[in-house]
Amino acid sequence: MDFRFSDEEEDFRRTVRDWVNAKYPKSKVNELERLEDHDGSNFPTEFWNDLTEAGFFGIGIPEEQGGQGGGAVIQAILMEELARTLAGLTWVWGISSFCAKSIQRFAQPELRDEFVPAMVNGEKKVAIAITEPGGGTDLLGAMVTRAKRADGGFTINGTKIWSTMAHVSDYLLLLAKTSEGQKSSHGKTLFLVPTDQPGVVARPIPKLGMRCVASCEVQLDDAFVPDSHVIGEVDQGWRHILTTLNNERILSGALALGMIDGILEESVEYAKHRTTFGKVIGAHQIIQHYIADTALAQKQGELMVFDAAWREASGMDCHREANMVKVVTSELAVAAADRGIQILGGMGISAETHAQRFRRDLRQFRIAPISNELVRNNLAESFDLPRSY
Repeated sequence: MDFRFSDEEEDFRRTVRDWVNAKYPKSKVNELERLEDHDGSNFPTEFWNDLTEAGFFGIGIPEEQGGQGGGAVIQAILMEELARTLAGLTWVWGISSFCAKSIQRFAQPELRDEFVPAMVNGEKKVAIAITEPGGGTDLLGAMVTRAKRADGGFTINGTKIWSTMAHVSDYLLLLAKTSEGQKSSHGKTLFLVPTDQPGVVARPIPKLGMRCVASCEVQLDDAFVPDSHVIGEVDQGWRHILTTLNNERILSGALALGMIDGILEESVEYAKHRTTFGKVIGAHQIIQHYIADTALAQKQGELMVFDAAWREASGMDCHREANMVKVVTSELAVAAADRGIQILGGMGISAETHAQRFRRDLRQFRIAPISNELVRNNLAESFDLPRSY
């Protein structure tokens, strides 16, 4: 097998790395995070505008829709290189990318042609609103948010949670129950819900990591959605989402991989300059083992992420590989961040260094966008074992 990137992919990686190094060094991102966004006033608008100017919102979107094109490999390279320094802030790009691809693929042509170019140009923000307070892993079985037919569209009532950027977004890509089905996956529909109406209220939730990108609880009280803003077929929303889940899991793996890159960089740099007992700590065997373990994690993550990305880009079935990527990278990255803190010692928990930021931003990826426990159940089922839940 040929594990080399193409010349185009290598050029793109260098371009993104140079862009990040020039505009968003780790010290600047630390300052952004100190401005925790509680109400939208500290949303990183400069970062959003810079992503737009660089054309990054167009990655993965067909050129005929105003995008730059690029399959899963290019998308994973972008995610990794951004996360190497930006850590969880990278998810600003990830959310917009996921929503734009869903709209591009399933929306009616008129809505697609209006929204996708506007999202590529940074003119419209769309947040994902799928999870519910009482649902969590049992997303479908516990869903109570309901959309009912109304004149010219639907009215939606319910509550969503962990909807990142909902407080500053123009629309929500929202999943709601529209009918009763024989299975919990039936009778769900995707909507593009306008947020500029009294029936939609978003409340940011203070949280451990990703502090400068707020995640919200969203209350919907008779929120109206016109028929034109139904994404795909009524009652088929979950089926539509499933077609994009592999990409989301691969990209969340690329984000974890990028953070491992950043952790390794800081660990090596610190180990070369910090001295104890008359020598640099990089000369101590245990520190060398910590760094070696993080390097091992980086290579494992890299091989798994880009194998799955290559499979998706080639049109191959990669559901099992995407699930594996999600679990392995999140667990390797959390462990690497903890080692990074240990290498830095007391400075590892200082806000002046970066290991603590990576550790806090990474912890959620063992839970989201799906818990590692549930992914393990799904993996076991793929070997024809009975369903365990």
